[in-house]
Amino acid sequence: MHGRALRTPALLEAALLASAVTLTLLPSAAAQPWVGPWPTCDDTTGKYSAGSAYANSIKQLIQNLQTNASNTPALFATGSAGAGPDTVYGLILCRGDLSPTDCFDCGTNAGQDVYRVCNHTRDAALVYNQCYVRLAPTDFLASINNTGMVDLINGESVPAGVDVAAYDGAVTRLLNATVRYAVDSSAPSSSPRKYFATGQMVGLDPQLQLRTGIWSMAQCAGDISPAQCRSCLDDLLAQWWEEFDRKETGARLDGSRCNLRFETGNFYTGVPMVKLQMNGEGAAPAPAPSTDVVPGTTAGKNNSEGKLFGIILPIVFVVVVTAIALYVCKKRRSQGIMLPHGTHTVEDFGSIQSTLLSLSSLQVATNNFDESNKLGEGGFGVVYKGDLPGQEVAVKRMSKGSGQGLEELKNELVLVAKLHHKNLVRLEGFCLEEGERLLVYEYMPNKSLDTILFDPKEKIQLDWRKRFNIIEGVARGLQYLHEESQKKIIHRDMKASNVLLDADMNPKIGDFGLARLFGKDQTRDVTKHIVGTFGYMSPEYVMRGQFSTKSDVFSFGILVIEIVTGRRNTGHYFYDEQNEDIISLVWRHWTEGTIAEMIDDSLGRNYSETEVLKCVNIGLLCLQQNPMDRPTMSDVMVMLSGDDTSSLPPAARPTFFLDRSTGGYSYNSCTITHLSAR
Repeated sequence: MHGRALRTPALLEAALLASAVTLTLLPSAAAQPWVGPWPTCDDTTGKYSAGSAYANSIKQLIQNLQTNASNTPALFATGSAGAGPDTVYGLILCRGDLSPTDCFDCGTNAGQDVYRVCNHTRDAALVYNQCYVRLAPTDFLASINNTGMVDLINGESVPAGVDVAAYDGAVTRLLNATVRYAVDSSAPSSSPRKYFATGQMVGLDPQLQLRTGIWSMAQCAGDISPAQCRSCLDDLLAQWWEEFDRKETGARLDGSRCNLRFETGNFYTGVPMVKLQMNGEGAAPAPAPSTDVVPGTTAGKNNSEGKLFGIILPIVFVVVVTAIALYVCKKRRSQGIMLPHGTHTVEDFGSIQSTLLSLSSLQVATNNFDESNKLGEGGFGVVYKGDLPGQEVAVKRMSKGSGQGLEELKNELVLVAKLHHKNLVRLEGFCLEEGERLLVYEYMPNKSLDTILFDPKEKIQLDWRKRFNIIEGVARGLQYLHEESQKKIIHRDMKASNVLLDADMNPKIGDFGLARLFGKDQTRDVTKHIVGTFGYMSPEYVMRGQFSTKSDVFSFGILVIEIVTGRRNTGHYFYDEQNEDIISLVWRHWTEGTIAEMIDDSLGRNYSETEVLKCVNIGLLCLQQNPMDRPTMSDVMVMLSGDDTSSLPPAARPTFFLDRSTGGYSYNSCTITHLSAR
């Protein structure tokens, strides 16, 4: 395997200067066996000499770690040794399928290698085939951040002629399933927990033209919670194809909190815990029953239930998906409308089959959808809080008999299941039984942004630092959708109620029912059916049905203005005798140099004037009449992270606003009143 090589010497030099981390790279000319070590060594923490007190602390700590790890089922240990400036903190995480002896031996190798490989730097992370070892002079164990990251590739690509899209889809589905099993199968009674799963994709499709299968592994450190483990692994999934080429035949990301790996050759011992079966058309994996015993069950019960599940699930799934596809196609034909570009096929549903949940489990989780568990209600149904074993979730119950709800369900299932980013709400599963259509998401305890931002009492929770963090997080999520995800996605309904907040007020974009999938080279599309939310839709979308990534940028601009002012852009009210909507009002104060009068009163004076001005400027740039004049979300991220507000381009007057006299939208003296609002 190889250390991750950057594309150019200039980029490599810049990265090293920025991070002050020394990388040891193996030659990239040919693949190397998985032996190790592969290190990341931080020069900024200083160095130590052989025989010094710090060196003795390292020696003692590694001996303690390897002994403790090899004596626990989790094959994991943390600790510290030494005192004062010679204190060393460390951990060892051995591969979950190893024997205690192999784990101990890997610790021995680390003790022999750490001084030589990292040139006696105090902060070192070593990756081996059998284990991950991290040593540092600071207490990184107090954080759940996945520090000490090492990313590796095996240096080989799939053979010419392989369907890269099919290969990429197979790897992604296998990694997703393996991550889920690693978290869900951890035994709550063990301390430390053992988060570990292996996977295999079998019955590879002929399109892949691979003679071998695909194997995977996911693992977390044993001292974090299941939710923290899932979040850590999801972060690795989100950056996976940013770090690695889609043609790689082997890659891994290892850190102090979690790691993820796949190969086109078997690299672990024992039978895989997760098996996915490629169907005859190479798109839909079907879980194969495992012979392993899930913690808390008996072998007989687990095997019988697994066999029954393996028989019934594919039948039910095919029937349901076929019914959905036929319904949609029939509805489209009856209307004389062609299926839009980017419409998902039946095969697309294969990527989410492994997340199918039973209706009975969700009825128990929500107390049979009791009103007391109701979190909110929208145009397509009601959202309930649920408690699945070891996890709080939000269950979206679609309204029965809604054709538009069926289309939304299809979009959310196929799109969200493929998206992994810390600023996007994570889809946990779905259910299609007895006429019910249920989507299960991670639970966001602070609900949606609008419930706090526009409430006179609740908005006090949102100080300026949290508001700026929300703006940055939403921008980061949209940038991922537009530019970094495997397929370009336009959200089409970006608004405050679709920004959900976790326990720390971090934002996550939700509700992909109206999202559209774009081709790689496609820049815009046209629709005859205008859907969205009043006050957030761009002028070209309302007037001509044209939408693109710049439509989302316009909606983001509205959202930024709302976050700064604490006022809605929609509603049947205006702010002064001049019939000005919030955007026009902000523009007037911006040009008059009195923008401070528009800042949310609940902030008082506790905000950064520079950051507020920067956000208003960015918001107005996003609201330009011509889509070409609006920035991309990459541009927005650059502007948000910059300190020099004087370098921001000036914004022209936004020309799209609510018209009080018509109750509709005015745009260059034209009025549109017949819209399908949400």
